[in-house]
Amino acid sequence: MTRARSGRWAALAPSHTVPDTSWRSASRWRSGPSTFLLLVLGLWLFGTGEAMLVTASIGNGPWTVLAQGMTVRLPLSIGVATFLISVVVLLLWIPLRERPGLGTIMNAIVIAAALQVMVGVLPEVTGDSLLSLIARVLMALMGIALIGLGSGIYLTTGLGPGPRDGWMTGIHQRTGWPVSAVRLGIEATVLVIGWLLGGTVGVGTVLFALLIGPAVGYGLRLAAALDGGAPPRAVDDDEHPELEA
Repeated sequence: MTRARSGRWAALAPSHTVPDTSWRSASRWRSGPSTFLLLVLGLWLFGTGEAMLVTASIGNGPWTVLAQGMTVRLPLSIGVATFLISVVVLLLWIPLRERPGLGTIMNAIVIAAALQVMVGVLPEVTGDSLLSLIARVLMALMGIALIGLGSGIYLTTGLGPGPRDGWMTGIHQRTGWPVSAVRLGIEATVLVIGWLLGGTVGVGTVLFALLIGPAVGYGLRLAAALDGGAPPRAVDDDEHPELEA
């Protein structure tokens, strides 16, 4: 009975490994149609989740705080700012000798496009009442859940890490510093710079920091379930540092 309960609870816990799905690509640069569609779907959901955090207006994730801060200081839209940040981060890969993939390039393009489009589509929550605050928090939570689901889908395609993840793991591999410490240092720096530029930091930022790890874990578990319970495989730090934070 105890073992049965333990197994049941384990099945409900977020995944800490990347499932070896049937659609996973064997190459970072070659992809079948279904794998490519899943990559785009996952990245679009990710960008939509980011847009929900922006629309909720109670605080964003660190990188979106930076992008939003850039829009305050420069004549840029949030989608363009997000894309430009990705390009700059990719340039920082060069001295680290990181290897991009199709997913790396699509990450920079699709997330920025989804964020730009969905910010213009999602309804704004107005007012300062308790109901408005509850609506904002719910929107932020839904956004984090979508980011987790999108991550769970696109990570299983095996088409390469996103620009920010690759930068973090590149620093980790060249310095020997723990991935979690590198990630914390980079995201704390990005958050402070974005806040100083005028980006929104608040309850949503705290919720993102606390919940994004479990959200990605459940996204991976759902991706495995959609593939009929795909078996887990060893985590590759080079591709999936968010699972090690």
